[in-house]
Amino acid sequence: MPEGHTIHRIARDHGKLLAGRPVSVSSPQGRFADGAARVDGAVLDDIEAYGKHLFYHWSTGEVGHVHLGLFGKYRVTKGSIPEPKGALRMRLVGVGDGGEPIAIDLRGPTACTIDPPDIREQITARLGPDPLRRDGRPEPFVKKARRSKRGIGDLLMDQAVIAGIGNVYRAEILFVHGVHPERPGTAIDEAELFAMWNTAQQMLRAGVKANRIVTVDRSELSLPKGARIPRREATYAYKRGDCLRCDTSIRTLDIQNRTAYYCPTCQPG
Repeated sequence: MPEGHTIHRIARDHGKLLAGRPVSVSSPQGRFADGAARVDGAVLDDIEAYGKHLFYHWSTGEVGHVHLGLFGKYRVTKGSIPEPKGALRMRLVGVGDGGEPIAIDLRGPTACTIDPPDIREQITARLGPDPLRRDGRPEPFVKKARRSKRGIGDLLMDQAVIAGIGNVYRAEILFVHGVHPERPGTAIDEAELFAMWNTAQQMLRAGVKANRIVTVDRSELSLPKGARIPRREATYAYKRGDCLRCDTSIRTLDIQNRTAYYCPTCQPG
């Protein structure tokens, strides 16, 4: 499932392509046909990201909602637009700055709907603060985490506690702060939680900028100057065989049916 940096990057990139212009909206697959017809030809005012959710603000006053889930993917095509094939849930077609046609295709999302404008408030009311948003504030996250006896590894993945964190960032945030995933929220002081928020914010912002997850500091890797950090070296603990810092074998835990990665030396229980 895409993490928050991917969703914010999609909103930014797709907004630059289509926002402020009339957009043709269709559902070649048919599952989104009724919703597509309601905004077909309307101006797409803005695309907004919140956690793992995308909101499309249309000139009709309605709001489109997309949640990619495990299998949702976008594809952007410029110039010659191919005929739609397969299970294409939504196709957005507009005209770029240079007059070339642009198509954005969506396949396999968990949610893809057109709703009244209050849908945004209904969804965001269930979410914790998003570290990537300007209105994101750490206090609600800290307050919820401090009151919970659940492990911090569980809390970081709970979108009602903090929005946008996924499995990779969970592992990396906890590693950087030397915190075991099963440590209860009640056993973590406010200063540590505020520091985790700041780390989450920094990592997510770096992910948006690079359009990929890189959480390690280059100074900790033996790479030629200017060399791209390989995917296998881009994290401290996530899916590594051994800890980047101490060479201890990385261990795993099952938390809410998701695998959590941690170093038993750097993150003692």
